[in-house]
Amino acid sequence: MKALLSNDDGYLSPGLKALYDIVSTHCSHIDVVAPDRNCSGVSSALTLRHPLYTHQHENGFISVEGTPTDCVHIALLGLLDTAFDIVISGINLGANLGDDVVYSGTVAAAIEGRFLGYPSLAVSMTSPQPVHYETAAYVLNQLIPKLHQNPLPNHLILNINIPDIPVAELKGIRATRLSFRHQAKPVKQVTTKHGQTAYWIGEPGEMADQRLGTDFHAIQNGYASVTPIHTDLTHHRLLTSIDDWLG
Repeated sequence: MKALLSNDDGYLSPGLKALYDIVSTHCSHIDVVAPDRNCSGVSSALTLRHPLYTHQHENGFISVEGTPTDCVHIALLGLLDTAFDIVISGINLGANLGDDVVYSGTVAAAIEGRFLGYPSLAVSMTSPQPVHYETAAYVLNQLIPKLHQNPLPNHLILNINIPDIPVAELKGIRATRLSFRHQAKPVKQVTTKHGQTAYWIGEPGEMADQRLGTDFHAIQNGYASVTPIHTDLTHHRLLTSIDDWLG
C-alpha cells in the first residue's frame, strides 16, 4: 500500500512524524507533503493568486508554501508520480470534533484527497500537546487494514479523533456522528504598540450536544471516535420544502 501524508500543523509537527512512523508499518511507500508553517483553521483554502513553492528536506518530507489543500492538490496532480492507495491527514494537535470540521485544515486535506478520488482519513488527538501517540497507533493499526480490505464509498471521509490517554484506558472505537458547539466566545480586542485596534478570534463555544452517539460523547467517555463525513452539503430532506417555498 502507498500513502500520501499531510497535515495542517506544518511539516515539523511531532504529530506528522508520529503518523509517518505508524503508517510505515502498513505501507511500502510513503510521501509526505505538508505546509511549511502552521495552517490550523484555514479550512479548504486553495491558493490561486500566486505560484506555490516546494522544499525537499533531509528526511524526505516536502514542505509547501501553501495550505493543506494546496499540499494534497499539487501532490496528487503533478508534484508526485505515485499511484497512491490512501491519503491520511494528521495527526492533528488537538481535536476536530463537531462543527470544528468546517474550519479544520486537517479535515480539509482529507477532503481534497477524496475530491481527487482517494480513500482519505483525517486523524486528530484531543490534546494540543499529545503524549500518548501509542494510543493513536493502536487505533490506526486497526483501521488501516480494514480500509485496505474494505474500501470506503467514493464520497466518504473518515474523521478520526483519539483521546490522549494510555492504551490501557481506551475503552474502544465507536462510530459516531458530528456534534455541535454553542456559539463561539466573543473576539478579544487589543491595542497594538502602535496604538492600533486589533482583534483576536475568541475561544470556541462549549459542547452543545453530548448525547450518546456523538463524537463529543465518545471522546468524553474514553473512546476513539470515527465519524463518516461527506462533501455533499445539500440538505436533501428539505428540497421539496424549498421548492414549495419558492412557489
